[in-house]
Amino acid sequence: MIDITAIAIVGIIFSTIYGLFFLFVRRRERLTMMERGYDPKVFYNEHTTDRFSSLKYGMLFIGVGAGILIGNILSVMTSIDKETALFSMVLLLGGVALTLNYVIEKKEKSAK
Repeated sequence: MIDITAIAIVGIIFSTIYGLFFLFVRRRERLTMMERGYDPKVFYNEHTTDRFSSLKYGMLFIGVGAGILIGNILSVMTSIDKETALFSMVLLLGGVALTLNYVIEKKEKSAK
């Protein structure tokens, strides 16, 4: 079994370095904008709410749950390994749910 602790520590170290680098670059960029007379409020988003986020997550979790259920049924009824059936069905039905979510959002936004 792979030692996950070493992988996690390396990931945490690199993400911390990246985060600090990002903060310093962003700070320097904003200071440069203020020196040149630009408004640094361009970086702040207006309060936009994504009203489809709950739909997206709800459909994703329904797809994952259905994938687990169908994967279990598939592994019992056929000679497919349980891990293979679960993994494939979770990814397949999760992707189908996100694709349906995209279609619903696109249809709703085009109706406006």
